[in-house]
Amino acid sequence: MKKMLWRGLYAITPDESETVYLSKIVEQVLGGRPAMLQYRNKSAPKALRREQSARLLALCRQAGTPLIINDDLELALEIAADGVHLGRGDGNVAHARQRLDAAGPGRILGVSCYGEWERAVAGAAAGADYVAFGAMFGSVTKPDAPRAPLELLARARRELDVAVVAIGGITLENAATLRDAGADLVAVISDVFGAGNPGARAAAYRALQWE
Repeated sequence: MKKMLWRGLYAITPDESETVYLSKIVEQVLGGRPAMLQYRNKSAPKALRREQSARLLALCRQAGTPLIINDDLELALEIAADGVHLGRGDGNVAHARQRLDAAGPGRILGVSCYGEWERAVAGAAAGADYVAFGAMFGSVTKPDAPRAPLELLARARRELDVAVVAIGGITLENAATLRDAGADLVAVISDVFGAGNPGARAAAYRALQWE
């Protein structure tokens, strides 16, 4: 059995400098009950990232939704977030696992694996709770990202004792394809946060027939 099992929408925040607006739209998305929320802001200075992530953590606590911090283990530990997501160059996975475990039980560690099976195997062995593959489709956030083979989702679900995340160009219309291919979670930015009603859009992802 997998260490932890989440199913459905993994909502990822867009770059947004206005904390009040970001909090308001995240609150709407949380109303749709995503499985997890990731705070991601590549352009914000450190102080703003701390302010925003702390505000979102309070909202996530109220909603009962885990908050994952993108790319920044120290920030995740500082605000006592539920976990961290590491991409290539964001630090050693095994070291991050040790630091998270020392901070308390149940902390979540995710790793970006792109289209690389070996990276997923190594991440799982080092203590990751989920592995993320992508881009599965053309992505507005990362338009030049190489595509990941769909077959990786099924293989990871079959062979690795971790949750499997698909990311990149995901919409409500193509999410079921990824679910059927083996994804436990679909990581989405634009199709949720750019929707006219983000809360309803998040709820629509939840309503898909996740096992």
